[in-house]
Amino acid sequence: MAKTIQFITFSQANLIDFAGPLEVFLTANFYSDPKAQPYKLSITSLDDTATLADNADLHTIPLERSSPAPHTLIVPGGPGIHSFCRNPRFNTIFKAHAEKAIRLVSVCTGVFALAATGQLKGREATTHWSAYAEFEQSFPDVLLKRGPIFVNDGHIWTSAGVTSGIDLALALVEIDLGHAIALKVAKHLVVFLKRPGDQNQFSTSLDMQTKSGNFSDLHAWVQANLVSDLSIKALATRMHMTERTFIRRYRESTGITPRKMVEQFRIDAARSFLINTSRPLKEIAYITGLGHEATLIRKFSSFFGVTPNEYRGRFKSSF
Repeated sequence: MAKTIQFITFSQANLIDFAGPLEVFLTANFYSDPKAQPYKLSITSLDDTATLADNADLHTIPLERSSPAPHTLIVPGGPGIHSFCRNPRFNTIFKAHAEKAIRLVSVCTGVFALAATGQLKGREATTHWSAYAEFEQSFPDVLLKRGPIFVNDGHIWTSAGVTSGIDLALALVEIDLGHAIALKVAKHLVVFLKRPGDQNQFSTSLDMQTKSGNFSDLHAWVQANLVSDLSIKALATRMHMTERTFIRRYRESTGITPRKMVEQFRIDAARSFLINTSRPLKEIAYITGLGHEATLIRKFSSFFGVTPNEYRGRFKSSF
């Protein structure tokens, strides 16, 4: 029997948040037996139209008390999520409808709607990194996971948003239909299968750019010179500071120590080489400044919780 996949939309929802997952399920249908397609898809709203952008109205099926329970209910994010939660029909119709779903899914800030139903209390969830602080303040009883691209807790799945909704949808297809179909869908959409949910939303390099302050030039130099002397003394000299002053000012600016910064850049570079090249560990250790293969394995395993070879097996691109 086909699983009913229902998207609930609203005005000012992010188009890609539901269009990306929708395309995954449509493609899964395409690669399945046309006489027994695995998914029955529908787009609903609390009204009959959702204005996604200027002059872009999406005509939907109005959600009613009598609407049949979906197998999977997916809520996208977007600037209009809070207005959606304040809609009088949210409490009278959406909450009860969400309780009937076998599987609840949110993309990006759609997690605010799931949390507002009360079903996330005491559960792990994630959202787009830009909404972490607001979500934690609004729902302190939810165990927010910072970093993962998606999180599964029981029958509830939440994702970081934008393209991570595609990753989550691919994971659901793999659970429902198996690896072979999910791989066909991924190849058709020209995306990799798969980025498991515990892959971070962004790299160390991108994260540090947001914290750089007066140290952006230093960060750029460190990234380009990973095999150089990156001791505290060498970095302080480059910044024309005493070691003590450099450590203090750097920590005040970024929240971490210079030594930790260097380690993170080296590990992040190693992660990139593991995913995008077939270079052996010994070579990666050398070109990232980690020195020896054993050091790479020890530090990488401590940072990511898996060995370099395990990480490469899960996330590698096609060389």
